[in-house]
Formats: sequence, structure tokens, C-alpha cells
Amino acid sequence: MLPAAATRERGPGDALPENADAHTAADYTLSPRTQALIADGVPANTRRAYTRQWAAFTAWCARNGRIALPATAHTLAEYASGLCAADQAPASIEQALAAVRTMHRLAGHSGQPATESARLALRAYKRRRAEAGGRGQREAPPITIDALRAMVSACDLGTPAGRRDRLLLVLGLALMGRRSELVALTREDVREVADGLEVTIRTSKTDKDSAGETIAIPRGTHPLTDPVAAWRDWLQVLDQAGHTSGRLLRRIDRHGTIGPSLGADAVNVIVRALAVRAGVPSAENVTAHSLRAGGATVAYAAGVPVAVIAKHGRWAPASPVVLRYIRAVDRWRDNAMRNVGL
Repeated sequence: MLPAAATRERGPGDALPENADAHTAADYTLSPRTQALIADGVPANTRRAYTRQWAAFTAWCARNGRIALPATAHTLAEYASGLCAADQAPASIEQALAAVRTMHRLAGHSGQPATESARLALRAYKRRRAEAGGRGQREAPPITIDALRAMVSACDLGTPAGRRDRLLLVLGLALMGRRSELVALTREDVREVADGLEVTIRTSKTDKDSAGETIAIPRGTHPLTDPVAAWRDWLQVLDQAGHTSGRLLRRIDRHGTIGPSLGADAVNVIVRALAVRAGVPSAENVTAHSLRAGGATVAYAAGVPVAVIAKHGRWAPASPVVLRYIRAVDRWRDNAMRNVGL
């Protein structure tokens, strides 16, 4: 849950607005049930990250004799400077600034604290890191179709774990799926149709109202990576174990016993281990996101329009993430030096 300070408008001891003569303190109080619903309206991963960042910020303010809520722009700039001095990753500092602003907004302090000074400090920090040979945000390398087939080949398809991992890999790339989306899938969310599979994503990062969306995945042309074949093989395992409903991707112990839902962190472990086993380039940097990035990359390389890729992968239409994948393809496909005779 988000901190209580970020989930209530005003409490009994708070000053009331000047134009609220007819209101009482009760009109500005949120019940625990409502606070819980508001907190749950934020995606779980974001909620955990922001809660952690907010706790770090409030602890820093307490140590330095500063007020955390509402904080001043000076306080936020000093905090950002301290994170830079601690050599934190720029992405982590960006998240810290976003968390502080979000907590202020939820607590009724919209637009506070101003971030210009903090962001200027962060910009200088990024430049110094770059000049010193530091790396920017590390991105998970995209999985190509050849790499996917190599990773599936590394699965022992004679075991339940091997069949599950094959489906995880194929769905991850074909759906351009987030970890949270993959582990949330149930058997009922996947349906075989004439042209392939229809997969219902009930909620996602960009589907804030959980309207849901059904993604079409065509049949494959290679026996190892055909989504329909991978799905059928895993269903046989689930049926034999008596799991005729519920989560699609499940934990499997060392004895081959199938248990509850697979965790999001376990997806990363499985994908990286298979990348290492298959000898995929930069395997040590591969994550579950490599499947999502790979799906977008291979689709664009095959000529799929950007708008279609963004919709299929449940990205916002103008997502800078999709554009990064596209630029990675274009810098080779449309290279100025390609045919100059070097």
C-alpha cells in the first residue's frame, strides 16, 4: 500500500479551505477501505517501487531536518544531488523524482515540488557519467528468431519444465508480453482458433481501466516455435496433473510436481538461464523483457508498421520505447555506409 500521507486529502487536524465553511473535517477524510482502493489503482510493480522510493526520501528528509510533505524544490534538488553523489543509476534517480511528485499529488499537493533544479542536476550527472565512460540505461538485448529457436532447443521437451519454458518463450515473443501479463494468464485466457491462438490480456500497464484486449497470434511455420504446438503440448502436461483451470504458467519443483502460479521474478531467471544454455550473444544481459523487445524488433524488420506493433504490444501509440527498437533496426537497414564500397 502507498503511505497513508499519500492516500488522504485532509484529516481532522488539517486546516480547511477558506471557501469550505459548510464542510466539516469528515468531508476531507478517506476511510481505510477507500485508501486501499486508491492505492490498488496503481499497478503493483509501480506501487512497490514508489513506496520504496518514498520511504527513502522521507528517511533522508528526517536525517537532514527537512520537511518531506510538502517538500520544497530546494529539498528535492538536494536529494537528487545526494543520489548522484552516491552514483545511483540515472533511471533510479528518475524514478525517485517521479515517486516524490506522485506522492505529493495523491496527498493533494499537485504540481509540487518543482523539479527543474533537480532535473538540471540530474542532466549534469548524466553528462559527467557519459564523459567518464559510464553507460546510460542498460537495455535488455532483443531476442531474434534464431536466438528464440536456439533457446527452445535448449529446453528438455521430455519434461514438464521444458514444455512450460517453451511456451513461455514463444508466448513472450509472439505476444510481446510483459512479465506481469504472462504470469497472469489463465487457461481460459488462451483459445485456439482456425488461424492460431487468441490470447486475452485482462489488464496491462497501459490499460489502466482493465478493459482487456484480445491478441491474435498466428500459427507458426517452425515446429519448435509454433505457438499452437507449444500451447497444446503444455496443456497435455496440465491436464495430466489435473490443472484444468487456473493459471497457465506454473511453478514446477525439482521432482516435476506442478504447483501454483509462476512468479514474475522466476520468468527472468528462466529466460536468462535458457539464453546462457543456448549460447545467445550477451546472454548475461538477457531478461524477460528481451522477448518483448525481440517481438517488436523482428516485426519491424519484417515490415510491420509501427502503429500495428504498438497496438499488438500494448504500448502507447507514441511510445518512445517502440521507437528505440525501430531505430535499432533502421541504423543497419538504412545505413548511409551500406553500399559505398568500403
